[in-house]
Amino acid sequence: MGHHEAHAWAGIATSGFDSAAVIVADAIGEFDCFTVFSYSPKSGLQLRYRRRYPHSLGLLYSAFTRRCGFKPNEDEYILMGMAAYGRPRYVDDILGTWISLDTPGYSLTSNVHRGIGGWLPDARPEDLAASMQAVTERLLVEAASWARKEIGAPNLVLMGGVALNCVANSVIAREAGFSRLWIFPNPGDAGSSLGAAAAHLRKPLRWSGPYLGTPIERDLDIPAVVRSLRTDGVAAVANGAAEFGPRALGNRSLLADPRSADMKDRVNGVKGREKFRPFAPMIREELLHDYFDVPVPSTPYMQFTARCREPEEFPAVVHVDGSSRVQSVSQSEHPVLYELLRQWEDASGCPVLLNTSLNSRGEPLVNTWQEAQAFGEREGVRVH
Repeated sequence: MGHHEAHAWAGIATSGFDSAAVIVADAIGEFDCFTVFSYSPKSGLQLRYRRRYPHSLGLLYSAFTRRCGFKPNEDEYILMGMAAYGRPRYVDDILGTWISLDTPGYSLTSNVHRGIGGWLPDARPEDLAASMQAVTERLLVEAASWARKEIGAPNLVLMGGVALNCVANSVIAREAGFSRLWIFPNPGDAGSSLGAAAAHLRKPLRWSGPYLGTPIERDLDIPAVVRSLRTDGVAAVANGAAEFGPRALGNRSLLADPRSADMKDRVNGVKGREKFRPFAPMIREELLHDYFDVPVPSTPYMQFTARCREPEEFPAVVHVDGSSRVQSVSQSEHPVLYELLRQWEDASGCPVLLNTSLNSRGEPLVNTWQEAQAFGEREGVRVH
Protein backbone atom coordinates (compact mmCIF):
# COMPACT_ATOMS: atom_id res chain seq x y z
CA MET A 1 0.00 0.00 0.00
CA GLY A 2 1.56 3.26 -1.14
CA HIS A 3 1.39 6.40 0.96
CA HIS A 4 -0.62 8.35 -1.61
CA GLU A 5 -2.90 5.38 -2.23
CA ALA A 6 -3.73 5.34 1.49
CA HIS A 7 -4.53 9.06 1.33
CA ALA A 8 -6.73 8.51 -1.70
CA TRP A 9 -8.63 5.61 -0.14
CA ALA A 10 -9.32 7.60 3.04
CA GLY A 11 -11.06 10.19 0.89
CA ILE A 12 -12.86 7.83 -1.48
CA ALA A 13 -14.16 5.50 1.24
CA THR A 14 -15.74 8.35 3.23
CA SER A 15 -16.95 10.52 0.33
CA GLY A 16 -20.11 8.69 -0.64
CA PHE A 17 -19.19 9.21 -4.32
CA ASP A 18 -19.77 6.48 -6.91
CA SER A 19 -16.98 7.91 -9.06
CA ALA A 20 -14.47 10.70 -8.61
CA ALA A 21 -11.21 12.32 -9.53
CA VAL A 22 -8.75 12.25 -6.63
CA ILE A 23 -5.87 14.67 -6.09
CA VAL A 24 -3.30 13.94 -3.37
CA ALA A 25 -0.77 16.67 -2.59
CA ASP A 26 1.66 16.69 0.32
CA ALA A 27 5.34 17.08 1.17
CA ILE A 28 6.38 13.54 0.33
CA GLY A 29 5.09 10.00 0.71
CA GLU A 30 7.72 7.42 -0.13
CA PHE A 31 8.68 9.30 -3.31
CA ASP A 32 5.29 10.55 -4.51
CA CYS A 33 4.57 14.23 -3.88
CA PHE A 34 1.60 14.98 -6.15
CA THR A 35 -0.76 12.41 -7.68
CA VAL A 36 -4.02 12.35 -9.59
CA PHE A 37 -6.22 9.23 -9.54
CA SER A 38 -9.54 8.24 -11.02
CA TYR A 39 -11.98 6.05 -9.11
CA SER A 40 -15.02 4.00 -10.05
CA PRO A 41 -16.44 0.78 -8.55
CA LYS A 42 -15.69 -1.08 -11.78
CA SER A 43 -12.12 0.11 -12.36
CA GLY A 44 -11.12 0.85 -8.78
CA LEU A 45 -8.40 3.40 -8.04
CA GLN A 46 -6.23 4.15 -11.07
CA LEU A 47 -3.20 6.42 -11.19
CA ARG A 48 -3.51 9.10 -13.89
CA TYR A 49 -0.61 11.43 -13.08
CA ARG A 50 2.23 11.60 -10.58
CA ARG A 51 5.07 13.93 -9.61
CA ARG A 52 7.84 12.46 -7.48
CA TYR A 53 10.50 13.83 -5.14
CA PRO A 54 12.09 16.36 -5.28
CA HIS A 55 9.17 17.95 -7.17
CA SER A 56 7.05 18.69 -4.11
CA LEU A 57 4.52 21.49 -3.82
CA GLY A 58 4.26 20.76 -0.10
CA LEU A 59 8.01 21.09 0.43
CA LEU A 60 8.08 24.35 -1.53
CA TYR A 61 5.30 25.74 0.68
CA SER A 62 7.28 24.60 3.73
CA ALA A 63 10.41 26.29 2.37
CA PHE A 64 8.52 29.57 2.15
CA THR A 65 7.20 28.96 5.67
CA ARG A 66 10.81 28.82 6.88
CA ARG A 67 11.81 31.82 4.74
CA CYS A 68 9.10 33.89 6.43
CA GLY A 69 10.36 33.03 9.92
CA PHE A 70 8.15 30.10 10.88
CA LYS A 71 8.73 26.42 11.55
CA PRO A 72 8.55 24.25 8.41
CA ASN A 73 6.35 21.17 8.44
CA GLU A 74 4.38 22.70 11.29
CA ASP A 75 3.51 26.38 10.72
CA GLU A 76 2.24 26.29 7.13
CA TYR A 77 -1.21 27.34 8.32
CA ILE A 78 0.38 30.49 9.76
CA LEU A 79 1.85 31.31 6.35
CA MET A 80 -1.61 30.88 4.83
CA GLY A 81 -3.08 33.31 7.36
CA MET A 82 -0.25 35.81 6.85
CA ALA A 83 -0.86 35.82 3.08
CA ALA A 84 -3.99 37.93 3.56
CA TYR A 85 -1.82 40.80 4.83
CA GLY A 86 0.39 40.89 1.73
CA ARG A 87 0.25 41.32 -2.01
CA PRO A 88 1.30 38.62 -4.50
CA ARG A 89 4.15 40.71 -5.90
CA TYR A 90 6.53 37.80 -6.43
CA VAL A 91 4.44 35.24 -8.31
CA ASP A 92 6.51 35.64 -11.47
CA ASP A 93 9.72 35.46 -9.44
CA ILE A 94 8.63 32.19 -7.84
CA LEU A 95 7.61 30.76 -11.21
CA GLY A 96 10.88 31.87 -12.74
CA THR A 97 13.14 30.70 -9.92
CA TRP A 98 11.62 27.75 -8.07
CA ILE A 99 8.78 26.15 -9.98
CA SER A 100 7.38 25.90 -13.50
CA LEU A 101 3.78 24.92 -14.19
CA ASP A 102 2.96 22.26 -16.75
CA THR A 103 -0.69 21.26 -16.53
CA PRO A 104 -1.72 19.06 -14.83
CA GLY A 105 1.43 19.35 -12.78
CA TYR A 106 4.66 21.22 -12.32
CA SER A 107 8.42 20.87 -11.95
CA LEU A 108 10.66 22.34 -9.28
CA THR A 109 13.83 23.84 -10.67
CA SER A 110 15.78 23.18 -7.45
CA ASN A 111 15.59 20.79 -4.52
CA VAL A 112 14.05 22.89 -1.74
CA HIS A 113 14.19 20.25 1.01
CA ARG A 114 16.66 22.42 2.92
CA GLY A 115 14.72 25.62 2.27
CA ILE A 116 15.32 28.60 0.00
CA GLY A 117 17.75 30.45 2.24
CA GLY A 118 17.44 34.22 2.31
CA TRP A 119 15.89 34.54 -1.15
CA LEU A 120 14.77 38.12 -1.92
CA PRO A 121 16.14 39.49 1.37
CA ASP A 122 14.35 42.83 1.04
CA ALA A 123 10.91 41.32 0.42
CA ARG A 124 8.22 41.67 3.07
CA PRO A 125 7.29 38.26 4.53
CA GLU A 126 3.62 39.10 3.99
CA ASP A 127 4.20 39.58 0.26
CA LEU A 128 6.21 36.37 0.00
CA ALA A 129 3.40 34.51 1.77
CA ALA A 130 0.76 36.02 -0.53
CA SER A 131 2.83 35.12 -3.58
CA MET A 132 3.40 31.50 -2.58
CA GLN A 133 -0.28 31.15 -1.70
CA ALA A 134 -1.25 32.50 -5.14
CA VAL A 135 1.09 30.03 -6.88
CA THR A 136 -0.40 27.18 -4.85
CA GLU A 137 -3.94 28.15 -5.77
CA ARG A 138 -3.11 28.48 -9.46
CA LEU A 139 -1.38 25.10 -9.59
CA LEU A 140 -4.19 23.28 -7.78
CA VAL A 141 -6.96 24.86 -9.85
CA GLU A 142 -5.17 23.99 -13.09
CA ALA A 143 -4.63 20.40 -11.93
CA ALA A 144 -8.24 20.04 -10.79
CA SER A 145 -9.59 21.54 -14.02
CA TRP A 146 -7.46 19.09 -16.01
CA ALA A 147 -8.76 16.19 -13.90
CA ARG A 148 -12.36 17.30 -14.47
CA LYS A 149 -11.90 17.19 -18.25
CA GLU A 150 -9.60 14.16 -18.43
CA ILE A 151 -11.44 11.88 -16.01
CA GLY A 152 -14.95 13.18 -16.58
CA ALA A 153 -16.31 12.49 -13.11
CA PRO A 154 -18.35 15.32 -11.57
CA ASN A 155 -16.85 14.75 -8.11
CA LEU A 156 -13.43 15.63 -6.69
CA VAL A 157 -11.71 14.18 -3.63
CA LEU A 158 -8.81 16.28 -2.34
CA MET A 159 -6.34 14.70 0.09
CA GLY A 160 -2.87 15.11 1.62
CA GLY A 161 -1.52 17.82 3.87
CA VAL A 162 -1.98 20.47 1.16
CA ALA A 163 -5.74 19.84 1.44
CA LEU A 164 -5.63 21.67 4.80
CA ASN A 165 -5.15 24.91 2.81
CA CYS A 166 -8.74 26.09 3.15
CA VAL A 167 -8.12 29.22 1.05
CA ALA A 168 -6.98 27.13 -1.92
CA ASN A 169 -9.84 24.68 -1.34
CA SER A 170 -12.33 27.50 -1.79
CA VAL A 171 -10.75 28.61 -5.05
CA ILE A 172 -10.91 25.02 -6.34
CA ALA A 173 -14.57 24.77 -5.34
CA ARG A 174 -15.38 27.96 -7.25
CA GLU A 175 -13.25 27.54 -10.35
CA ALA A 176 -12.43 23.90 -11.15
CA GLY A 177 -15.85 22.87 -12.47
CA PHE A 178 -16.75 20.00 -10.14
CA SER A 179 -20.28 19.52 -8.83
CA ARG A 180 -19.11 18.20 -5.47
CA LEU A 181 -15.85 18.38 -3.53
CA TRP A 182 -15.01 16.11 -0.58
CA ILE A 183 -12.07 16.57 1.75
CA PHE A 184 -11.76 14.00 4.50
CA PRO A 185 -11.58 15.92 7.82
CA ASN A 186 -8.19 14.38 8.58
CA PRO A 187 -6.53 14.59 5.13
CA GLY A 188 -2.93 14.46 6.37
CA ASP A 189 -0.79 11.52 7.39
CA ALA A 190 -2.82 10.59 10.47
CA GLY A 191 -5.90 10.09 8.31
CA SER A 192 -4.08 7.73 5.98
CA SER A 193 -4.37 5.06 8.70
CA LEU A 194 -8.08 4.91 7.94
CA GLY A 195 -7.25 4.88 4.23
CA ALA A 196 -5.06 1.80 4.61
CA ALA A 197 -7.91 -0.03 6.32
CA ALA A 198 -10.38 1.11 3.66
CA ALA A 199 -8.06 -0.08 0.90
CA HIS A 200 -7.98 -3.53 2.47
CA LEU A 201 -11.80 -3.65 2.56
CA ARG A 202 -12.11 -2.18 -0.96
CA LYS A 203 -15.52 -0.71 -0.20
CA PRO A 204 -17.05 2.48 1.24
CA LEU A 205 -17.05 2.99 5.00
CA ARG A 206 -20.06 3.94 7.11
CA TRP A 207 -18.78 7.45 7.75
CA SER A 208 -20.70 9.17 10.56
CA GLY A 209 -18.36 12.06 11.31
CA PRO A 210 -14.95 12.88 12.77
CA TYR A 211 -15.87 12.38 16.43
CA LEU A 212 -13.94 9.12 16.83
CA GLY A 213 -11.49 9.83 19.65
CA THR A 214 -11.42 9.45 23.43
CA PRO A 215 -14.90 10.05 24.88
CA ILE A 216 -15.71 12.32 27.81
CA GLU A 217 -18.96 10.89 29.16
CA ARG A 218 -20.70 13.97 30.53
CA ASP A 219 -23.96 15.72 29.75
CA LEU A 220 -23.09 19.23 28.58
CA ASP A 221 -24.94 21.88 30.61
CA ILE A 222 -25.82 24.14 27.68
CA PRO A 223 -27.45 26.93 29.74
CA ALA A 224 -24.29 27.08 31.87
CA VAL A 225 -22.12 27.45 28.77
CA VAL A 226 -24.33 30.27 27.53
CA ARG A 227 -24.11 31.99 30.92
CA SER A 228 -20.31 31.80 30.83
CA LEU A 229 -20.29 33.29 27.35
CA ARG A 230 -22.66 36.06 28.41
CA THR A 231 -20.76 36.98 31.57
CA ASP A 232 -17.13 36.32 30.65
CA GLY A 233 -17.17 36.23 26.85
CA VAL A 234 -15.37 32.87 26.68
CA ALA A 235 -16.11 29.27 27.65
CA ALA A 236 -14.34 25.96 27.08
CA VAL A 237 -16.20 22.82 26.05
CA ALA A 238 -14.85 19.28 26.55
CA ASN A 239 -17.64 16.86 25.83
CA GLY A 240 -18.24 13.67 23.88
CA ALA A 241 -15.69 11.95 21.65
CA ALA A 242 -12.58 13.88 20.63
CA GLU A 243 -12.19 14.97 17.02
CA PHE A 244 -10.16 12.75 14.67
CA GLY A 245 -8.16 15.40 12.86
CA PRO A 246 -6.46 18.76 13.32
CA ARG A 247 -9.60 20.89 13.74
CA ALA A 248 -11.55 21.43 16.94
CA LEU A 249 -15.17 21.03 15.84
CA GLY A 250 -17.08 21.57 19.06
CA ASN A 251 -16.07 18.69 21.33
CA ARG A 252 -12.67 20.08 22.38
CA SER A 253 -13.25 23.77 21.74
CA LEU A 254 -12.63 27.18 23.22
CA LEU A 255 -15.68 29.29 22.39
CA ALA A 256 -16.09 33.05 22.52
CA ASP A 257 -18.47 35.89 21.71
CA PRO A 258 -17.37 37.14 18.24
CA ARG A 259 -18.98 40.60 18.40
CA SER A 260 -15.95 42.47 19.77
CA ALA A 261 -12.71 42.95 17.86
CA ASP A 262 -10.89 42.87 21.21
CA MET A 263 -12.01 39.27 21.69
CA LYS A 264 -9.61 38.14 18.96
CA ASP A 265 -6.64 39.55 20.89
CA ARG A 266 -7.93 38.10 24.14
CA VAL A 267 -8.28 34.56 22.78
CA ASN A 268 -4.95 34.78 20.96
CA GLY A 269 -3.45 35.75 24.32
CA VAL A 270 -5.01 32.75 26.05
CA LYS A 271 -3.60 30.43 23.40
CA GLY A 272 -0.24 32.18 23.01
CA ARG A 273 -0.75 32.77 19.28
CA GLU A 274 0.40 35.53 16.92
CA LYS A 275 -2.03 38.46 16.94
CA PHE A 276 -2.52 38.45 13.17
CA ARG A 277 -3.96 34.93 13.04
CA PRO A 278 -7.69 34.56 12.36
CA PHE A 279 -10.35 32.59 14.21
CA ALA A 280 -13.20 30.50 12.85
CA PRO A 281 -16.91 31.22 13.23
CA MET A 282 -19.47 28.49 13.65
CA ILE A 283 -23.14 28.82 12.80
CA ARG A 284 -26.19 26.60 12.40
CA GLU A 285 -26.24 25.07 8.93
CA GLU A 286 -29.54 26.59 7.81
CA LEU A 287 -28.18 30.09 8.50
CA LEU A 288 -24.82 29.55 6.76
CA HIS A 289 -25.61 31.21 3.44
CA ASP A 290 -27.47 34.08 5.09
CA TYR A 291 -24.24 35.28 6.68
CA PHE A 292 -21.43 33.78 4.58
CA ASP A 293 -20.78 33.61 0.84
CA VAL A 294 -19.39 30.08 0.75
CA PRO A 295 -18.82 28.05 -2.46
CA VAL A 296 -20.20 24.76 -1.11
CA PRO A 297 -23.57 23.78 0.41
CA SER A 298 -22.16 23.19 3.91
CA THR A 299 -18.83 23.42 5.73
CA PRO A 300 -19.02 21.14 8.78
CA TYR A 301 -15.24 20.62 9.06
CA MET A 302 -13.73 24.12 8.57
CA GLN A 303 -12.27 23.27 5.17
CA PHE A 304 -13.26 26.37 3.20
CA THR A 305 -13.10 30.13 3.58
CA ALA A 306 -16.05 32.38 2.86
CA ARG A 307 -16.73 36.08 2.60
CA CYS A 308 -18.67 37.26 5.65
CA ARG A 309 -21.74 39.24 4.55
CA GLU A 310 -21.83 41.28 7.78
CA PRO A 311 -18.19 41.61 8.89
CA GLU A 312 -18.91 44.51 11.22
CA GLU A 313 -21.22 42.27 13.27
CA PHE A 314 -18.61 39.57 13.99
CA PRO A 315 -15.18 41.26 13.86
CA ALA A 316 -13.43 38.62 15.98
CA VAL A 317 -13.98 35.93 13.32
CA VAL A 318 -13.38 37.95 10.13
CA HIS A 319 -9.85 38.03 8.73
CA VAL A 320 -8.19 41.17 7.39
CA ASP A 321 -9.30 40.27 3.85
CA GLY A 322 -12.95 39.85 4.88
CA SER A 323 -12.86 36.06 4.88
CA SER A 324 -13.79 33.50 7.51
CA ARG A 325 -13.00 29.78 7.82
CA VAL A 326 -16.54 28.95 8.78
CA GLN A 327 -17.95 25.80 10.38
CA SER A 328 -21.60 24.97 9.75
CA VAL A 329 -23.36 22.81 12.34
CA SER A 330 -26.24 20.50 11.45
CA GLN A 331 -28.74 19.17 13.93
CA SER A 332 -28.33 15.65 12.56
CA GLU A 333 -24.53 15.43 12.91
CA HIS A 334 -24.03 17.39 16.12
CA PRO A 335 -27.31 17.95 18.01
CA VAL A 336 -25.60 19.18 21.20
CA LEU A 337 -23.56 21.87 19.45
CA TYR A 338 -26.56 22.82 17.34
CA GLU A 339 -28.65 23.34 20.47
CA LEU A 340 -25.86 25.38 22.06
CA LEU A 341 -25.82 27.71 19.06
CA ARG A 342 -29.61 28.00 19.17
CA GLN A 343 -29.70 28.86 22.87
CA TRP A 344 -26.79 31.29 22.43
CA GLU A 345 -28.69 33.12 19.70
CA ASP A 346 -31.85 33.20 21.82
CA ALA A 347 -29.91 34.72 24.72
CA SER A 348 -27.66 37.13 22.81
CA GLY A 349 -29.26 37.76 19.44
CA CYS A 350 -26.02 36.58 17.81
CA PRO A 351 -26.13 33.48 15.55
CA VAL A 352 -22.34 32.99 15.52
CA LEU A 353 -19.73 31.79 18.00
CA LEU A 354 -15.95 31.95 17.74
CA ASN A 355 -14.53 28.43 17.80
CA THR A 356 -10.88 27.52 18.28
CA SER A 357 -9.04 24.49 19.56
CA LEU A 358 -8.84 23.73 23.27
CA ASN A 359 -5.07 23.72 23.68
CA SER A 360 -2.16 26.01 24.40
CA ARG A 361 0.51 26.86 21.86
CA GLY A 362 2.58 23.87 20.80
CA GLU A 363 0.35 21.35 22.57
CA PRO A 364 -2.08 18.80 21.12
CA LEU A 365 -5.82 19.13 21.58
CA VAL A 366 -7.05 18.44 25.09
CA ASN A 367 -8.07 14.80 25.23
CA THR A 368 -9.38 13.93 28.71
CA TRP A 369 -11.51 15.78 31.23
CA GLN A 370 -8.49 16.10 33.53
CA GLU A 371 -6.49 17.79 30.75
CA ALA A 372 -9.40 20.13 30.08
CA GLN A 373 -9.61 21.11 33.75
CA ALA A 374 -5.88 21.74 33.85
CA PHE A 375 -6.19 24.03 30.81
CA GLY A 376 -9.03 25.94 32.46
CA GLU A 377 -7.13 26.45 35.71
CA ARG A 378 -3.97 27.52 33.88
CA GLU A 379 -5.71 29.96 31.53
CA GLY A 380 -8.52 31.19 33.79
CA VAL A 381 -11.31 29.82 31.60
CA ARG A 382 -14.34 27.91 32.84
CA VAL A 383 -14.56 24.42 31.34
CA HIS A 384 -17.92 22.74 30.73
